[in-house]
Amino acid sequence: MKATKLLKEQHEKVKTALEHLESGRGNALKTLGEVANDLAAHMAIEQQIFYPTVRAIKPELIDESYEEHSVAELALKRLLRTEAGDPAFKARVTVLKELIGHHVEEEENELFPVVERALDSAQLEALGSTMSALFTQAQAQGFAALVPEGFARTSADEFERAVSKETDGGAEKARRSGVGKSARAAAHGPHK
Repeated sequence: MKATKLLKEQHEKVKTALEHLESGRGNALKTLGEVANDLAAHMAIEQQIFYPTVRAIKPELIDESYEEHSVAELALKRLLRTEAGDPAFKARVTVLKELIGHHVEEEENELFPVVERALDSAQLEALGSTMSALFTQAQAQGFAALVPEGFARTSADEFERAVSKETDGGAEKARRSGVGKSARAAAHGPHK
């Protein structure tokens, strides 16, 4: 599957789950846990593979995308710390949904068309295959393993720094060393 198609499918899944959360349908904690794991894995494949690969095509949008990931991650962290019955829960879901919606719109309408013109079908398929494999691994690790604890750091901060050091292999070193993994992974689920 082409990289852009994979990302679009993931965007749609998260948008639908956030709509369910916002409307109060289903089990809020279960849905939120799935959203957290899916978003963390999605951001991981974009930050580790997609953005570094396409940075030269539209660098200003890639820089903005890292920032949007940071803000969405902070909003998600706040949401995860909020009880489903808390009056702030729905407001935080709505804000996260709006942040994700804006980010998705920019990627799908501005970045993806440029990427699809710059890379041929085989390149997009190979990129998609690599991203799909990493997504499965990242999703199995879960939010707590992929996202730094606390509010001062985000996974986007860590990978953006690593990618900016590409001349010394920074992005690959970050991937191999597990940058973005938290010690709380096994002890705490996505709701802590």
